[in-house]
Amino acid sequence: MRYLHTMVRVKDLDESLDFYCNKLGMTEVRRYENENGRFTLIFLASSDDVEKGKADSSPVLELTYNWDPEDYDGGRNFGHLAYEVDNIYELCASLQENGVTINRPPRDGRMAFIRSPDNISIELLQKGEALEIKEPWASMSNTGSW
Repeated sequence: MRYLHTMVRVKDLDESLDFYCNKLGMTEVRRYENENGRFTLIFLASSDDVEKGKADSSPVLELTYNWDPEDYDGGRNFGHLAYEVDNIYELCASLQENGVTINRPPRDGRMAFIRSPDNISIELLQKGEALEIKEPWASMSNTGSW
């Protein structure tokens, strides 16, 4: 058995691609449009997994965009996605500069949470050991929920 992907449903494809690709740094590795089923599937790989995502179709995040509008809440989503990052402080600063709310700042130099435009909780974990605790993160309060 091998892990393939996690699927999340999105309301606005352009907004979601902007968030996942332009702000979070993921790369589209595959796309499938089904006119009869009226949906688009877009598969994204994190920066360290692009080649594997292209070659093996895993591990990837599948964005499912249904062409007919629908609200997704509660039972249509799940806990969170998790990604290991090279420098949690740099990524959180970049996300913040691009208008993304840091719901749980990386006060411990190890873990942060953000939300996608579709309210999917995303955990960011520092690769390797936690970074040295520093400001502004150490004293930053939580915002909202994650």
